[in-house]
Amino acid sequence: MKYNIRGENLEVTAPIKDYVEKKISKLERYFDTPPKSDVHVNLSVYNDEQRIEVTIPMTNLLLRAEEQHLDLYAAIDLVVDKLERQIRKYKTKVNRKARQEGAPKHVFAELEKEAGNVAVEEETDEIEIVRQKKFNLKPMDSEEAILQMDMLGHSFYVFTNADTEETNVVYKRRDGRYGLIEPNA
Repeated sequence: MKYNIRGENLEVTAPIKDYVEKKISKLERYFDTPPKSDVHVNLSVYNDEQRIEVTIPMTNLLLRAEEQHLDLYAAIDLVVDKLERQIRKYKTKVNRKARQEGAPKHVFAELEKEAGNVAVEEETDEIEIVRQKKFNLKPMDSEEAILQMDMLGHSFYVFTNADTEETNVVYKRRDGRYGLIEPNA
């Protein structure tokens, strides 16, 4: 894998670069052949919090994860764990689909299960909806929707835009500001 490591508000030193490459290269064990694509790593610091984003574009799959932590090295470890879970989940889906269709196509190499090795997590592909709500969407502007969202203590709020009569969503961003999601016309 080739690495493209960038830093925002942070100088990417040789030890940081080595640590990132060492940790992310451990993902290669999940592939029959290592991906030929570039691994994009963005490291940044905002309000004393270290943030890392990793994107690995591949032919039939885009692996992407981001993590925030006070310690940069801990954030790197957490993002690699997240990527490993994504790979295992995708591998399970691909292998299940291949067995159902009878095709011996495997995107990922089989993990070796050695005695004394860390137990492999069993992840399910099934998505379970545990709660369902129905409510009337009151026509309002985005400012009123933000006030309603804050009043309820939620991180997002669905409403009907009074100007366009379309369903919109306002949400609170991690930086404390707000975002608005509108459908394309």
